[in-house]
Amino acid sequence: MSLKTLSPAFLLCASLLTPAFAASAAPLHLFNAPALSPDGKLLATLDTTEQPDSDTTPVPFLVLRSLPDGKTMTILLPCKDCIPSSPSWSPDGTHLAFIVRQKNTQNRQIMRLTSTGKDLETLLKFTGSLQDLRYGPDGGLAVLAIADARRDPGALQAGAPETGEIDAKEDEQRIATVEKNALHWQSPDGLYVYEYSWQKGTKPAFIGTAAKGNGDAHWWQAHLSRFSDGQEKILYTHALSQQIGLPLVAPDGKSVSFVAGLMSDFGFFGGDALQIDLTTPGAAPVTLTRNSKSTVTGLSWCQGRLIASAIASPKTMLQALDDKAPLMVSSDDLLSDGGGEPRLICAGDQSVVIRQNFTKAPEIWAGRIGDWQQVTHLNEGLSVPVKAASVSWTSDGFAVQGWHLAPLSRPAPMTHDGKVPMITVIHGGPSSAVTPRFLRANGDAAVLLKAGYDLFMPNPRGSYGQGEAFTMANRRDFGYGDLRDIHRGIDALEKTAPIDETRLGITGYSYGGYMTMWIVTQTNRFKAAAAGGGIANWQSYYGQNGIDAWMPPFFGATVYDDPAIYAHSSPITFIKQVRTPTFIYVGANDVECPPAQSLEFYHALRALGIPTSLVIYPGEGHGMRGRDHAIDAQKRMLAWFDRYLNARDTKRATAN
Repeated sequence: MSLKTLSPAFLLCASLLTPAFAASAAPLHLFNAPALSPDGKLLATLDTTEQPDSDTTPVPFLVLRSLPDGKTMTILLPCKDCIPSSPSWSPDGTHLAFIVRQKNTQNRQIMRLTSTGKDLETLLKFTGSLQDLRYGPDGGLAVLAIADARRDPGALQAGAPETGEIDAKEDEQRIATVEKNALHWQSPDGLYVYEYSWQKGTKPAFIGTAAKGNGDAHWWQAHLSRFSDGQEKILYTHALSQQIGLPLVAPDGKSVSFVAGLMSDFGFFGGDALQIDLTTPGAAPVTLTRNSKSTVTGLSWCQGRLIASAIASPKTMLQALDDKAPLMVSSDDLLSDGGGEPRLICAGDQSVVIRQNFTKAPEIWAGRIGDWQQVTHLNEGLSVPVKAASVSWTSDGFAVQGWHLAPLSRPAPMTHDGKVPMITVIHGGPSSAVTPRFLRANGDAAVLLKAGYDLFMPNPRGSYGQGEAFTMANRRDFGYGDLRDIHRGIDALEKTAPIDETRLGITGYSYGGYMTMWIVTQTNRFKAAAAGGGIANWQSYYGQNGIDAWMPPFFGATVYDDPAIYAHSSPITFIKQVRTPTFIYVGANDVECPPAQSLEFYHALRALGIPTSLVIYPGEGHGMRGRDHAIDAQKRMLAWFDRYLNARDTKRATAN
C-alpha cells in the first residue's frame, strides 16, 4: 500500500506527502523516465515545471538532451492534451519511441522520431492502456497492453465503480510486439503480466512477472516466467513471504536478475538481488546480496557489470554484484531516475542519475559511475529554509534511522518556553522508506514546515534500508514493534532538539494512516492526529479492499484461517482507549484503503465523544491526485494541528 510520505498502498494504503517547499517563487523543474541512447550521447526525459502557487497538475513534456553539454530540444507533440510516457531508444540509437495518451480518454498512440528530434510518425493507434514500451536487442518493439481497459492500471488509481456482476470481466495486461501498425501478443490469454525484459535470441522472447486473475490484487502471487509466441514457461515461484520485481535479462541473454523480498506495493520494489542461470533448465536462483544491511531497489547492466542500486539508510549505495574489482559508490544524496528509490540509468560507458536531497533541488548528472558531472542547472537559486538531519537510535537490538526536519525560522507564537511543536510523519508501505527527496513547495511537509512545525520522519522496522531481516521484522506484529521504534526515536530526538513533549502530533497516509489510527488507540502521547487512507479493522478490511493478496505474506495466513492475528493489530480492537482528536480523510474510490475503513473509525470516535472530522474526496483513489482536493486536505490538516498543538493550554484545546 504505497503513497510515500505524508499524502505518497499502502505505503499500505502510503503517503503522497512528498516533502517540499521553496522560499522563492521560482518554478521547480522535475525530471522523470530518463532514457539514455546506446552510445550514451543523448538523453530523453519527461520533464515537468511545477509552479509553487499553481492549483493545476503540470503536464509532462518530452525533452532530448545531448551529453555532456546538456543542449536541449523539446519535442512538439500532435495535440495540446497529449501526455508522453515510456521513452525508449532503438538499439542502433537512430530512433526514440514513446507512448502518447490523450488526456481523459482511452486513446493511445505509439510514436517514433529520429535522434535529431525530427520525422515524428505514428506506429500504432490503440484504445486501452499501453505502458512500459521497450526496444529489444534486434530492434523489435514491445509494450504491455490492455485492450479496452476499464481504467488505468494500478491499485493507486481510482477504482472503477463496483456495479453489475462483480469480477465478470477483468482487465488483462499482456506483452505484445508492435509490428505493421498492430499488436502481436507474446504472452498467453488469461494471464496478467506486470513487468518484462527482452531476451536476446532469434525470435522475440521475454522474461517477466505474471499472475492469473485480477491484476491489482494478485501481484503478490506473481511468478517469474519466459514468454514467446503466446506461450508461458514458469521459471520461478517465490515463497509466501517474498515478492519479486524488476526482472532484468543479461545482455548475452544467459541469465536473469531480479529483486525478491517482502513488498507491500507493486512499483515500490525492494529486497535482495537474485539471479537465475537461463542456460541450465530448472536452475534455482542464487542470492547475490545475502545478509546485506541495505535494500536493493534497482538493477542495471553497466559496462558489462550488474549494478545494484540500494537504500543503505540514510545513504544511496551503488554496488557491482560480481567478483571483479570492487565497485561501490555511496552518497548522502538520493541518486535515482526521478523517483523516491535509488535507480541508475546506463548505456555505453555512461550513466545518468537525478541527484537531490531535502534542500537541494533535483538536477541531472551524467558520466562514468561515481564520476558524474552536473548536466542541468534549471533549479539553481531554489532555496528551502529547512535544516534536515539524519537521526539514528537503537530499539530492541535494531539500529533504526529517520529524519528530523526543522524550519530555519518560525512564527513566534509557535515557540513556547524555548520549545517547539513537532509532527511525526509515518510513511506508507510498510515496505518503503523516507529518502531525501527535495521538499516541493506544494507538498504536505512543506505546508507543515512553513507553518512552524518540526517534522520527524522515521523509518521503523518494516522499512527498507537495513536489509531484509529488518523489513520482515514487523511481520505478524503490525503496530507493536514499529510503535516502540517511533517512541524511542522521539525520545532520542528530544535529547538533542528543543521539542515540546506536550505538543506532539502524528500523521501518515496508507500504512501511515493505519499507524496513526493504531497509535491513538495505544498512547495519549500525541495531542492531535491526521489519518489519511487508513485501516481501522483488519478483519473487515480483508473483504473490502481490492488487493487482499498482499495480506497473507504480512499476517502469515488469511483472515479466515487466523482471525486473531488480524484483530491483534486492529485499532478498532482498542478503540475505547482513544483520547486524541483525529482528522480523517480518504478518496471515495480508493481500492487499497476503502473509505469504509475511515468511516468505521470516524463512527467510533463520534460515538465515544472524541473530537474528529472526516472528509471523503470524490473521484480520488489512493491519494489525492486532484490538486484542489490535495490543497483542501492540507488546509484542513494544518487547521487541525494548529487548533490542538498551537495553543498554550493544550489540555483546554483537547477538551474543546
